[in-house]
Amino acid sequence: MKLECERTELALVSPMSAAHGEVDRRVLLQVQLTGEDGAVGYGEAAPLPGYDGSDTGAVEAALRGYEPVLAAAEREGMNGPAVIEACRAVADIPQALAAIDLALWDRAGRREGRPLAAMLTDVPAATVPVNATLTALDRAGVAAQAHDACAAGFRCVKVKVGIGDDAGRVAAARAGAGPALDLRLDANGAWGVEEAVRAIDALAPAGLELVEEPTRGLRAVREVRERVPVRVSIDETAGEPGALGAGVADAVCLKVSRCGGVAALLAAATLVRAAGAEVYLASTLDGPLGIAAALHAAAALASRGPLPCCGLATLALFDGVADPLPARDGEIALPPGPGLGVEPL
Repeated sequence: MKLECERTELALVSPMSAAHGEVDRRVLLQVQLTGEDGAVGYGEAAPLPGYDGSDTGAVEAALRGYEPVLAAAEREGMNGPAVIEACRAVADIPQALAAIDLALWDRAGRREGRPLAAMLTDVPAATVPVNATLTALDRAGVAAQAHDACAAGFRCVKVKVGIGDDAGRVAAARAGAGPALDLRLDANGAWGVEEAVRAIDALAPAGLELVEEPTRGLRAVREVRERVPVRVSIDETAGEPGALGAGVADAVCLKVSRCGGVAALLAAATLVRAAGAEVYLASTLDGPLGIAAALHAAAALASRGPLPCCGLATLALFDGVADPLPARDGEIALPPGPGLGVEPL
């Protein structure tokens, strides 16, 4: 198979602030795999350095390093998992492996004329529930965004905390959303244990669905969870060795890019659920290919049990990018086309 890679840069409509810094644009690495039969598949690497410590240059170098493996794959009769393991032996970088994994699934689906979700399960969900992400930093802006999300049919809104005026913005979100919507907070590990306990105790009266990544590390998260009256989930901490089966949180946020692709994400979800925690998926501000892959994975997971709202309604945050996967009434419909069901940018 021939590998081609193209760097794409997207600007956000407005910067997104989080404890790990501000993001105003995204660099995506879109890949194309073309087999000897002419069949094509598309994938995407979405490194986000401030969030996951990845390096775009290292991801690009890894993709170049995979070229000989991919070139020999068909000749040697390698199946998809064997291709991924051979690439991993060259460079074990999840974001790069995810791009190849997505392209392999997309190519297989296009060849068979079947959506990815239909290759993952016999009864995929038709839609995936999603949350709205509130990006405003002032109280009035947050209240307006929450009100608009409610009017658009979202059942859950997410607010970044640990970045200043948390109490004011959380109260504004609740006021704008009304009492019926779930209110999710994401601290991105901004707090130490004692600070997290104090902050969650102070914010809990607003009525919280859960607090994501209140602090960093398995021991710290476990201690916070034991001391607060609100459900706790992990995101960044889920990348630590042993985290998925540790049972330190009520839920775990999984991401295609960090897991290294759809197959690895589904394996991770199985481990999380076996440990007694819920699973939901989210975006690392991915492009359409990454979002589509996560929707197919979420639809497969939903066939085995209900999912909390997933953080996949993020394509609308980009400036000048047509959204092929819009949220309607708080859900995104599974793309019906073969493979991932969407085209690269």
